[in-house]
Amino acid sequence: MYLLINRKRIRALRKMKFWRRHISENISKPRLCVFRSSRHIQAQIFDDKKQVVLVSASSVESELKDLSIRGKAMAEKIGQVLAERAKEKGISTVIFDRNGFPYHGRIAVLAESARSYGLKF
Repeated sequence: MYLLINRKRIRALRKMKFWRRHISENISKPRLCVFRSSRHIQAQIFDDKKQVVLVSASSVESELKDLSIRGKAMAEKIGQVLAERAKEKGISTVIFDRNGFPYHGRIAVLAESARSYGLKF
């Protein structure tokens, strides 16, 4: 229980550092926000001015769930799908918000995949 509280606090502190550093300066760009749980990974592109979700991709979606892949392979596929959907909407540049998670593992794979398919951040 004690470790869980500290992990949540550490993640919240990382999240606040990001907000102070990036969002206050670049609110004009859309934000690519990533959430990962032990089983799934989700990514959304937000417009913070209008407070609207522009594009999203998740491992819970039926078309991606049927692929029966998990882990880093699923993160790579979600990065690809998100970048393709963003291109269709005309979004090319975003701010990457890792949501307090370390840039490691599935988060890093999703980011590199989105970059390789055309998103710039």
